[in-house]
Amino acid sequence: MHDLLMRTTKTRIADLIVRLTNSISFMFGRMSEDREIRGNTLKIYLYLLKHGPSELRDIQRGLNLSSASLASYHLGKLLEAGYAKQDEYGRYSAVKEVSDKILEGYSKIGPAMVPQLFFFSLLFTILLVFFSAGALIGYPYFIPYLIALGIAMVVVFWFETIRLWRKLAV
Repeated sequence: MHDLLMRTTKTRIADLIVRLTNSISFMFGRMSEDREIRGNTLKIYLYLLKHGPSELRDIQRGLNLSSASLASYHLGKLLEAGYAKQDEYGRYSAVKEVSDKILEGYSKIGPAMVPQLFFFSLLFTILLVFFSAGALIGYPYFIPYLIALGIAMVVVFWFETIRLWRKLAV
């Protein structure tokens, strides 16, 4: 009986270690994928989506990149990941089928790309100001709890919004 219990426990521990290893490798795989498409690489992808097929020098000038080799480096990353393609004339274009994956978490408002969480951040900031004003006037006792919850939500949403905005930055 004791041997059976030990084997079952060892099997469960081994199972847990395998699951943890798979989870960690999945997380690191996603992290490296997220690092791949950000900053100048993401700006070049957005440029290609907006302007269509473009030559290397057009991209460099359009985004004010310091050199054509810098544009070429980031285009290489996009080509390698399958997010862009090059035609027989040397022009680069975005693969539109993957734009949902790259732009997940963003909304397009006019010419600007805005993190979707920006709207929630703004909403909770307004609610926090409203409830804080209510607490100052002297409304019921539950207002401090609402304010505490509001502060927590504002911090979380602004943190995530800024994180997504930085992904667009250089």
